[in-house]
Amino acid sequence: MNVRNYALVTAGYWAFTLTDGALRMLVLLHFNELGYSPMAIAFLFLLYEFMGIVTNLIGGWVGSRTGLSRTLMVGLSLQMIALVALTFQRESWAELKSVAFVMGAQALSGIAKDLTKMSSKSAVKFVAGDSAGALFRMVALLTGSKNALKGVGFFLGAALLGWIGYDTALWLMVGVLAVTLAVISTMLTGDIGKSKVKPPLRSILSKSEAINRLSAARFFLFASRDIWFVVALPIYLHDVLGWSFYGVGGFLAAWVIGYGAVQSAAPRFLGQRDDIAAAQHWSFALGIVATAIAVAVSADSSQTATTVAIIGGLVIFGVVFALNSSLHSYLILAYSDDDQVATDVGFYYSANAAGRLVGTLLSGLLYLWGGLSLALWGTALFVGITWLLTLRLPATVTSGPGQRRDGTPHAHDIHP
Repeated sequence: MNVRNYALVTAGYWAFTLTDGALRMLVLLHFNELGYSPMAIAFLFLLYEFMGIVTNLIGGWVGSRTGLSRTLMVGLSLQMIALVALTFQRESWAELKSVAFVMGAQALSGIAKDLTKMSSKSAVKFVAGDSAGALFRMVALLTGSKNALKGVGFFLGAALLGWIGYDTALWLMVGVLAVTLAVISTMLTGDIGKSKVKPPLRSILSKSEAINRLSAARFFLFASRDIWFVVALPIYLHDVLGWSFYGVGGFLAAWVIGYGAVQSAAPRFLGQRDDIAAAQHWSFALGIVATAIAVAVSADSSQTATTVAIIGGLVIFGVVFALNSSLHSYLILAYSDDDQVATDVGFYYSANAAGRLVGTLLSGLLYLWGGLSLALWGTALFVGITWLLTLRLPATVTSGPGQRRDGTPHAHDIHP
């Protein structure tokens, strides 16, 4: 186990995550202040999510052939290019021109995000050893810490916008990534995750029943979150409730940080339970929570009661969502074969990106058509579909994240 290389890959992912979260909040709040509609703001992020679908499919295949360290460094470089490009946009431009330009820059950022995420998460498979419990703990720690840092990035982006402005904030993030890339390119050695056998291009499309079903569940799970999270909630908090940049950024940051903390603690919380049964139970619980929030917000109560329902309900949603996400992140690695882990993880996260794309589009559309309450009903519907899909997940060979059902093959030796 090369802990040094893994630490460098993880550090690169963390640095990228801070800039990614900050960029999301910078773009959303900056263009909302310029008077862009919820639908126009949603479009700013569509190519970001679409390129995630393509990148995860192709990036996993490239990573398995060239090594994950190279895909990580390419991802960091592309993020720097995207940030620099965004500084050329001017407020005097026509809205259509600005939307098209920012969509293009965000497309580069989407490629960068999923190259770094695929590289880092795939690397876990090669350092965790043979214990399924160790695999679950390392995946949960990486994913949880990443989301906590993304939450910090949300607050950082909102704070930088109010403090030093849009362009200066972008240049500051370019500098952080330049230092990170210099350190990683100098110190990272070896070819993490490079396949012994060169996989053909057709391998990017999974033929595993288990991975296909899990990927479908992941699609609806993350679409359900982004329906309320990407456009609907931030605009509602700012425009309807009158929250400041710092208030909006602070709440979203606290939500994502808490979500990340729960993800990191998921193995201790879930214990030795059956991983498939846990995924089914917690997706059902998430559906109950989502429906309850939608009912409360649709009740047309006082603004105070609605605010309490939104904040309190989404805190509970975040806890239960984090447990679902952690279980899925463990299961994809448990289902994957060692020599195909990059392509399997890439396929899985392309479904994740597709869900985010649909969720982002629906976040703008549903908010435009029926406000936050309609967006929350969309979330409840998609969580219900997630639960139905988890009912069809095949078993792994482990009875839980830290315990074998039998003492023979590993999870990655079975292709359900």
